Amino acid sequence: MSQPQMQRNLRQSIPTSSPTATGKIDQYFQISERGSTPRREVVAGVTTFMAMVYSVFVVPGMLGKAGFDVSAVFIAVCLTAAFGSLLMGLWARLPIAIGCAISLSAFTAFDLVLGKGLSPAVALGAVFLMGVIFTAISITGVRSWILQNLPAGVAHGTGVGIGLFLLMIASNDVGLVVKNAHAGLPVALGNITSFPVVMSILGLAAIFGVEQRKVPGGILLVVVAISGIGLAFDPNVRFTGVFSWPQLSAPGQASLIGAMDLQGALGMAVLPSVLALVMTAVFDATGTIRAVAGQAGQVDAKGHIHNGGKALTADSVSSIFSGLVGSAPAAAYIESGVGAAAGARTGLTAVVVGLLFLALIFFAPLAGLVPSYATAPALMYVGLLMLGGVAHMDMSDKIDMLAGLVCAVFILLTCNIATGIMLGFNTLVVGRLLAGEWRKLNVGTVAIAVALAAFYAGGWAI
Repeated sequence: MSQPQMQRNLRQSIPTSSPTATGKIDQYFQISERGSTPRREVVAGVTTFMAMVYSVFVVPGMLGKAGFDVSAVFIAVCLTAAFGSLLMGLWARLPIAIGCAISLSAFTAFDLVLGKGLSPAVALGAVFLMGVIFTAISITGVRSWILQNLPAGVAHGTGVGIGLFLLMIASNDVGLVVKNAHAGLPVALGNITSFPVVMSILGLAAIFGVEQRKVPGGILLVVVAISGIGLAFDPNVRFTGVFSWPQLSAPGQASLIGAMDLQGALGMAVLPSVLALVMTAVFDATGTIRAVAGQAGQVDAKGHIHNGGKALTADSVSSIFSGLVGSAPAAAYIESGVGAAAGARTGLTAVVVGLLFLALIFFAPLAGLVPSYATAPALMYVGLLMLGGVAHMDMSDKIDMLAGLVCAVFILLTCNIATGIMLGFNTLVVGRLLAGEWRKLNVGTVAIAVALAAFYAGGWAI
């Protein structure tokens, strides 16, 4: 027998070991196939979690002003983020985290309850009903159809606009840009020498440096470092413990889980608000998913999102869950872009986010150790990266390019993603018609533009 033949027989006689747990995870989430590593996905998940953990304070604060039990809402927000992110990660396998939408939380608290005088139970019924309709739109393929009919300029403009929006959110949150109390433009420069502003700017510069040097988990390291500096020098950042038992309700208050009044939400006075929630969520969350998936490299050359149908359904089903547990509508978080910037490419990132929100129910005091100026640099960095979408616009198609820029700019100026998309669609359609380029339009694009224009003209927009 030849030497090569003996070596082949020897190799065949050695039993192969079963795949390791790490190998199974890699295979399930296609980590290596998408050019990532398990470690990078976990670090990106922790980074995304820290960027969006503020929601567990902001959402209960808003709903608390409307008469909701803050303790119960805190649990509901954590459960919603855990459920949505785990569903997105395990099923759609995309690095997109889900949580209670800040804008829709404000609408629930200040319009439905305080504005229209609805009870918290009826408002939760409206959230649940919105989730059902939203899911039906996703399952039947209407949302996928919208994505397929999203013009290239508007698609890239949405990403650019969300980047500008992130910059505004982060800058306003730390006081770098504030509301102008005097005559003139609506915003003004804040106190640029304040501790939060200085730490945010230094943190942004630090992220530039560590990312250029390709330091593993660089963004997360900067967030942790600034949090440590805040703990040492900022009296507002205090260590109050590590562990706390979750409270489903405050003493004397009933749990919000299953407390929704669906019959009340079906009233004619409430249904228009439900439809407003649906329409806003359709374009707001859909645009966010498209933008984050693109940043994570999960959009193919034809503009199709990897597992896009599952991602859209996971996003909408989460709103049904949020109504059941007692919180505001859920949506894909634009802060997921922070994870994408940290290297996230797979659903493992979203799974890590979901597990951390589950753990947060028992470790709530630790969340207070991450001040807004620690996560603001990460949001600013992602916002700046998303501005690169301008380079993907077709400069030879002037109308498509300008419509995309209209979309981007007005997402920022109106602080509303759906409004920017509406203006992008309509300027594109009208511009094409007046330029005699109607052959470049398709029925889907025109139908969406007309529907959005009617929605805003009717005064139903949020």
